[in-house]
Amino acid sequence: MTEENSTSGAYVEPGKEFVRDTRYIETRITADGRDGYPVEPGRYRLVVARACPWANRAIIVRRLLGLEDVLSMGMCGPTHDKRSWSFDLDPGGVDPVLKIPRLQDAYFARDPQYPRGITVPAIVDVPTGKVVTNNYPQITLDLSTEWKQYHRAGAPDLYPEHLRAEIDEVADLVFRDVNNGVYRCGFAGSQESYERAYDRLFARLDWLTDRLATQRFLVGDTITEADVRLFTTLARFDPVYHGHFKCNRSKLDEMDVLWAYARDLFQTPGFGDTIDFTQIKQHYYIVHTDINPTQIVPKGPDLSGWLTPHGRESLGGRPFGDGTPPPPPKPAEVVPAEHWAR
Repeated sequence: MTEENSTSGAYVEPGKEFVRDTRYIETRITADGRDGYPVEPGRYRLVVARACPWANRAIIVRRLLGLEDVLSMGMCGPTHDKRSWSFDLDPGGVDPVLKIPRLQDAYFARDPQYPRGITVPAIVDVPTGKVVTNNYPQITLDLSTEWKQYHRAGAPDLYPEHLRAEIDEVADLVFRDVNNGVYRCGFAGSQESYERAYDRLFARLDWLTDRLATQRFLVGDTITEADVRLFTTLARFDPVYHGHFKCNRSKLDEMDVLWAYARDLFQTPGFGDTIDFTQIKQHYYIVHTDINPTQIVPKGPDLSGWLTPHGRESLGGRPFGDGTPPPPPKPAEVVPAEHWAR
């Protein structure tokens, strides 16, 4: 493992295929508190980084469900060193709620010998300062189900019970071949492993193209957890994955169906307003020194296309089902205009 990337678990191992460490802290925050952590307004802090696609999922779901006043959010900067994500965006470099400079402090408060990556998203128990969980696939599902009592009026059902099997199936395929697939390309340690990952990635993108050519969303006629999971990878495709990770058969804006689908979500409240393209590029190009040793951050690409009409309304569908769009983000959580699509 290269030291620079030890917090994310992503690194190049010469001659080998990239394998993601998915051994997360599996403690859950539930309505009945069966793991010792009951859902309680104000008790927990969601720690994220806008640069990270896995954390971006939690940011989107928290916003769509209207949990901002129930679950506070701490924001790490876009870059980190070998030790930890840090709160360098906050005054004095200290999180104002947790009173710590580095996320590792919350991990070590739970386990002084914590052996794996210090990852985001993580939910921290504020009274004890201990990480509860960093199991990002489960975090967003629990926000939809276990935190339901505190959802805003009009919150969408992102994980409807009658569609869960299909959502899970699609989300698993998207994770293996797309979400993690781009990393398997970028951190491949051999030509052979890179080409295998590349072929799987674009085969799955072609499969998604066929699926989305005739339906507006991935599962059913409303936005679900599956769409959230795909969107955060698509948003990073042209700024990062196409060049930095060598996923260069096609740019997203050359794949008409997926590009229109991504723009549809981007222009939906709760999606595009969580995207910080500047921080995204800074993270990948500065932190991944085994891939980009110069740490030069590309000036492009042109991002103005994200705001162009997408035409997906013609496929029908109701983005929020019987619910409503979320209100504008809180002032403290607004992405700076100069970091957005332009």
